[in-house]
Amino acid sequence: MSVHPVVGLPEFSPGDDLAAAVAGASPWLADGDIVVVTSKVVSKVEGRLVPVAPGEDREAARQRAIDGETVRVVARRGPLRIVETRHGWVVAAAGIDASNVAGDALVLLPEDADASARALRSRLRELLGVCVAVIVSDTFGRTWRDGLTDVAVGSAGIPALVDHRGAVDRHGNRLETTQIALVDELAAAADLVKGKLAGIPVAVVRGLPFDPPAEDLGTRPLVRLGPGDLFPYGSRDLVATRAPAHDLVSRPGELEAVATAFRVATAALPEFPVVLRYGGEGDGVVDVHLPERATTTTALNLGALVGAVIVQLHAEGWTTRWEPVGSPGGTSLVGRLWLGSPAG
Repeated sequence: MSVHPVVGLPEFSPGDDLAAAVAGASPWLADGDIVVVTSKVVSKVEGRLVPVAPGEDREAARQRAIDGETVRVVARRGPLRIVETRHGWVVAAAGIDASNVAGDALVLLPEDADASARALRSRLRELLGVCVAVIVSDTFGRTWRDGLTDVAVGSAGIPALVDHRGAVDRHGNRLETTQIALVDELAAAADLVKGKLAGIPVAVVRGLPFDPPAEDLGTRPLVRLGPGDLFPYGSRDLVATRAPAHDLVSRPGELEAVATAFRVATAALPEFPVVLRYGGEGDGVVDVHLPERATTTTALNLGALVGAVIVQLHAEGWTTRWEPVGSPGGTSLVGRLWLGSPAG
């Protein structure tokens, strides 16, 4: 297997014919090659640029651009934000880049890098008569590891994942979870000859056998969100991201979830001792009571615990709404905790 840089490419601008430039610079492309293109040049030719006006603070413009590309803030520290983009990628600064571009612009990720890869693949076939795979790559950091590496944000004509689940290794162990992110490995390999400072945005990986997918899903199989996301929030953002929901869809397991959350809260906040009871009927509503009528002290202690319980439930993927019912000196029913999933 070998990796080849595609040299002699121009500085790209909106509207340029990327496929024609790649074909002209690499007439040696052959069937089975894998063309890896930096997302930045794809974004440039597609006009995915944010202009920075003369005299405008570029960092302020970048922060506004990040806001526009963000659907969820996962974590933050000072000006640094790890966010989920509209594409489903969880990445620093929404993948917005200020390097390798003139000072009067910022580069966004492609609108749909899978579609960009399909279009480039089709056009190269028209121009050169070859059947190649295409990967659109971008530079990401990795959780809990320093350093950057290129990964795939778009692909066409090649499986994103190679699934080994169900296979048996040479020791007789059946593989249960092993799926290889093939397009990420190829993106990283291509970056060995592209680099960050060499001005080479395209490379070709040759000699790797692969079976084109029957259904080309691009990089969508790489996205892990929803129930598969074990780290949906950073610790600094968990409280801030919790908001009471008015429309909830009931789902099973709310009593068990509340019991677990109260155990966590009471262990974490022993300075707020209180005796309480709770119950429900599997309808998504859990009533919280005090054994006696509420006093200021018991209400205060229970309030501290309920606040921690709601945050814990949110971290576990529940959407909640707390409705206080009683008042100090009144009924022992202190409130109702509604749990479920967001409606819609």
